[in-house]
Amino acid sequence: MSTLRIPKGHRTIGEPFLGRLMKAEVLDIAKAHAGREVELRRAVVARLKQALSEGNVEAERLLMEDGCGRCCSVRLSALQDAIIAAVHEVATTILYPIDNPSRAERMAVVAVGGYGRGMLAPGSDTDILFVLPYKQTAWGESVAEAMLYMLWDLGLKVGHATRSVEECLRQARADITIRTSILEARFLVGDKALFEDLETRFDKEVVEGTATEFVTAKMAEREERLRKAGQSRYLVEPNVKDGKGGLRDLHTLFWIAKYVYRVRSTGELVSKGVFTRDEARLFTRCEDFLWSVRCHLHFLTGRPEERLSFDLQREMAQRLGYTEHPGQRDVERFMKHYFLVAKDVGDLTAILSAGLEARHEKPVPGLKGMVDRLRSGAKRTKLKESADFVIDTERLNVADDLAFVRDGVNFLRMFHIADKRNLALHPDAMRLAASSLSLIDQKLRENPEANRLFLEIICSKNTPETVLRRMNEVGVLGRFLPEFGKVVAMMQFNMYHHYTVDEHLLRCIGILSEIERNTNPENALANELMLTLKPQRHLLYVALLLHDIAKGRPEDHSIAGARVARRVCPRLGLSAAETETVSWLVEQHLVMSTVAQSRDLSDRRTIENFAAVVQNLDRMKLLTILTTADIRAVGPGTWNGWKAQLLRTLYYETEPMLTGGFSEVDRGKRVKVAQAQLRHALSDWSEEDVNAYSARHYPSYWLRTDLDTKVRHARFITEMEAAGQTLTTHADVEPARGITELTVLAPDHPKLLSVIAGACAAAGANIVDAQISTTTDGLALDTIAIRRAFDRDEDEERRAQRIRVSIEKALTGEVRLPEVMARKLPKARRTFSVEPEVTVNNAWSNRHTVVEVSGLDRPGLLFELTNTLSRLNLNIASAHVATFGERAVDVFYVTDLMGAKITGAARQSAIRRALITVFEGSFDEEEPPRRAIPA
Repeated sequence: MSTLRIPKGHRTIGEPFLGRLMKAEVLDIAKAHAGREVELRRAVVARLKQALSEGNVEAERLLMEDGCGRCCSVRLSALQDAIIAAVHEVATTILYPIDNPSRAERMAVVAVGGYGRGMLAPGSDTDILFVLPYKQTAWGESVAEAMLYMLWDLGLKVGHATRSVEECLRQARADITIRTSILEARFLVGDKALFEDLETRFDKEVVEGTATEFVTAKMAEREERLRKAGQSRYLVEPNVKDGKGGLRDLHTLFWIAKYVYRVRSTGELVSKGVFTRDEARLFTRCEDFLWSVRCHLHFLTGRPEERLSFDLQREMAQRLGYTEHPGQRDVERFMKHYFLVAKDVGDLTAILSAGLEARHEKPVPGLKGMVDRLRSGAKRTKLKESADFVIDTERLNVADDLAFVRDGVNFLRMFHIADKRNLALHPDAMRLAASSLSLIDQKLRENPEANRLFLEIICSKNTPETVLRRMNEVGVLGRFLPEFGKVVAMMQFNMYHHYTVDEHLLRCIGILSEIERNTNPENALANELMLTLKPQRHLLYVALLLHDIAKGRPEDHSIAGARVARRVCPRLGLSAAETETVSWLVEQHLVMSTVAQSRDLSDRRTIENFAAVVQNLDRMKLLTILTTADIRAVGPGTWNGWKAQLLRTLYYETEPMLTGGFSEVDRGKRVKVAQAQLRHALSDWSEEDVNAYSARHYPSYWLRTDLDTKVRHARFITEMEAAGQTLTTHADVEPARGITELTVLAPDHPKLLSVIAGACAAAGANIVDAQISTTTDGLALDTIAIRRAFDRDEDEERRAQRIRVSIEKALTGEVRLPEVMARKLPKARRTFSVEPEVTVNNAWSNRHTVVEVSGLDRPGLLFELTNTLSRLNLNIASAHVATFGERAVDVFYVTDLMGAKITGAARQSAIRRALITVFEGSFDEEEPPRRAIPA
C-alpha cells in the first residue's frame, strides 16, 4: 500500500524531525559512542525521545491550527517512520555491521495494521513486522532485538513479529487477523526485494479466490466487536474507534474493498463502480472527522482514550471549535455532528454491501437477519401494489431509476410495501431514495395518500420500529417530517438518556409494539391496558413518535411538542378530538413518571392533584402506556420492578377517583389482594405467621412494593428476629440494573435516613434511589439503591459488605459521621451543570409540607440534605429519592416538631436558602492535570 500524502495546503511536521537529517544526526551520535553499547543506546534514545516529544507537540499545534485529522495521523506516522529508520541505521551500521552480507543476512522492516496504512493516533501502538529470508542467521535476530530495545526505551508500545515470507503466508492462511495485518503492510526500511516478494506471493497465494471467506470473517468480527461496544451507533458516550459508525467500521470497509476489488485507495472504488465520486468524498470527510476526534481525544487525555465520555465531550467541543446556539449547547452541536458522521459511515457500509452482493461475495440480508445463502442470481418479480416496484432476490427494489420522479408518494409507498410484505429493502432502492430526497417537498408532505401510508407505517402491527429506522437511515423520515429531521442525531448532554433523541423515539415505537403483542411480562399493566384501547392505539403511536420531537429548543420541549402535534396530526388525517388527545399526551408525557417517583402515593392530595391533570380514565390509560414505553426506551436498566410498581400504584389509586368509586374501599380490597399474594408466595409459613406479619405493615407498603420485594422483606425480617437482632442489613447485587440494593431494618427515629445516607457516602457509595417504609411496631424498613462500582459481582459483593458494616457502625454510634464525612468525602468534579431548585409547597399534601429539591447529584448529597432538614427542626415523615442521570430529585414530606405544616413565609424562605446552600462550594472547579502523551 502506498504511503498516504498530506493534502495540498497542509504542512508536514517539519524537516528537523524527519528524513535524512534525523538519520544522519542520530548516526553521528552513535558513532561518537561506538564501542560503548550502553552509552550509545542511552545517547541515541535521549535524542530520539527529544525528537518524538517535539514532533508530538508540533503535530498537536498543527492539528489545532488546520483541524485536519487525517493530516495529523499521517504526520505522526511519518514521525514514527523517521524514528524507526534512524534506529535501523544504528542497529545495522554501528551495532551489527556487515561488510559483505549473504542472502541469509537480509531484513525488511515493514509497518503493518493501522501503522501500515500510514496513519497513527498520538497514543496508537506501533505494529511492525521483521521479514527475514527462508534461511536465517543470528544477525537478523540481533538487529531486530536491538531495534526493539531502543524503541521500548523510547516508551513506544510496539507490537512486533519476526517471520520469514513462508511463515507469513502460512499464518495468514490460518488467521484472518494476521491476513488483515499483512493486507495493510507498508515497506519502511531494509531489503525492499524481500517485501516485494511477500506482497506478490500474498496476493497470489492467500488473497486470490478467497474473497467470500474474508468478507464473511470480517463481517462476523465486526458483529462481535459491536456486540461488545454497543450495537447502536447512537449511544451518547460512543467509542470513536470500535463503536458502530466509528473508525474501525471505515477500516473494515476498506479492508474488504481492498481484498475484493484489489484497490489501494478509496478513489479507485469510483472506477470500479462501487462508490460515486460524491460517496468517495463522503468517505474521506468521515475519515477526516473521526481522525480529528480521535487525535484530539488522545492529545487531550494524554493516553489512547477511545471513548467520548461525558467529562471529555465539552472540552472536545471547544477544541474542535463548536459554539453554542439557542436551545443547543456547544457540546450538543459537536455530538450531533459526530452522530451524523456515524450515520454516514453506516450508509457507506450499505453501499459497499450492495456492491459485494452484486459480485456474490456477501450473504444477502433479510429484514430480520442474514439469510444463510449467497445470492444465486437476479430474479425480479413485478408487484400488484405498484408497477414502480419489484421483488429483487427476496428484497424490495425500484423498477427503474425514475420511480420517485414519476410519483413522490413512492417514497412512502416503498416502505409501506416493505412493511406489509415483511421484505428487506434492496440497497439500490435505498441508495436511489437517499439521492432523491430533494423531491420530498411541501406538496408531498400535504398529500393525503402519502400521509395515510405514513400513518399506517407508524401504527403497523408488524415491525414499525424497523421500517421507521430504515426511513430514518435513508433520510426520508426527517425529510417528510421536518420536525423529526431536527432531532436526528441530537444528543442530550446528560447521564440519564443513553441514546440520541431520534433513536429514543424509534425505540419507544418498538416497545409500544412489544406492549401491543403482549410479549414481555415486565410491561404487565401496560399490556393489560392496551387490550382495552384498540380503537385509540394509533393515538399512542403518534404521540410516542412526537413526544420528544421539540427537544433542543429554548422553551420547554413538552409545551413546544404539543404545538408540533397540533400542527402535524391533522395532516396525518386525525380528527380534532384525536389531535387534542395526542397534543395533551405530548404536553403531559412526564407527569405520571414524576408523580409516581417523587410523591407520596398514600397521600390523598397527591392522587387528587394527579386526577385533576388526567381528567378521565381513557387518558390515564393512554398516559400509563406511554410512560412505560418512554421509561423503558431511555436505556438499559432504567426500567425496573420498583418503577413498575409505583406506576401501578398510582394508576389504581387514581382509577376510583376518576370513575366515581370509593377510593378507601378499593384501597382496602387491593391491600387484601396483595396480602393474599404474599400468603401464596410464602407457602412454607403458617396462616397465623402470615397474618401476624401482614399486620406489621401499613396499607401504603402493600400498594407500592412489588411481590418479589415483599417476599424478600418477609424472610429478612423474620430471620433478624430469630437471631435476636434489633438492627440488620442485607445487600443484593443487580447487574442488569447497574445497581446494588441495600436493605436496612432498624428502630425508627427522625435522623435514621440521614445516618444511612451519611454512612453510604462515607463508604464511597452514591445513592440513586430510596424507598422508605415504617412498620406498625416502630421499625424502619429502608431500601437503598446505590450505583454499582465494579463489573465483577464478587468485587461488588465485597464492596457491599463494607458499606453494610459502615451503616451498622453509624447506626450503633461506633463512628461519628460528621468527622468521617469531613475526612473522607471528596469534592466532585463539575462535568455537568444543573441549576439547583428548591420548592416548598403546602398544596401537594393535606398533612405535610412537601419540600422538593433538585440539583446536581454527588456522593453525600442526600446526607447533607437530610442533615440540613434536621438542623432546621423539621421532621421527615417520608422521603422519595430519585436520580435522573446527573440530576437528583429528592422530595421530603415534612412537618415541624409539633406535627404541623410549615406555613410562615419567613420559615419557608429559610428552608429554601439552607437547602440551596448545600449545593454551593461542593464541587472542584479546577480541572485535574492532563498527562502528556509519553515521548
